[in-house]
Amino acid sequence: MNELAFVALGSNLGDRQAYLESGLAALAALAGVEVQHTSSVYETAPVGYTDQPFFLNAVAALRTKLSPEELLQELQQIETRHQRQRQIHWGPRTLDLDLLLHGQRINCSPALQLPHPHMLNRCFVLAPLCEIAPDLCHPATGRPLSTYYRDLTCQDQLRRIGALRLSA
Repeated sequence: MNELAFVALGSNLGDRQAYLESGLAALAALAGVEVQHTSSVYETAPVGYTDQPFFLNAVAALRTKLSPEELLQELQQIETRHQRQRQIHWGPRTLDLDLLLHGQRINCSPALQLPHPHMLNRCFVLAPLCEIAPDLCHPATGRPLSTYYRDLTCQDQLRRIGALRLSA
């Protein structure tokens, strides 16, 4: 089965753009994964733990043969290869890869929640997601994700800074 999955990419340490592009290249290199679309890159203030540098964020749409659990494991391995440290909850990171959606699946295990439990409250996720999939609906509610984005009041805190490129 070939599912459409969406992955959020974020970085706020080092060469943030290079980390995003390297993470995207690592996703594209996975067996059973094909990158379909990538959003623009947005610069945003940190959420939660705010005493840290601003983030660059983007979203990639993937066609994948991997199960949600397999894809999550691959995402975590890519983060580790990019020196991701998990010392502070919502703290600084070289590369953050979050599985937002995997087809229409709904999953509520301790290891994996789908759709991503925080995505509806985060402009830095919904803006790039709606950019590449404007008609996408939430699997549980059926409501278009673009309406959730319009309901948020943080759009002025996003700054589109360019493209996320998959290097050949």
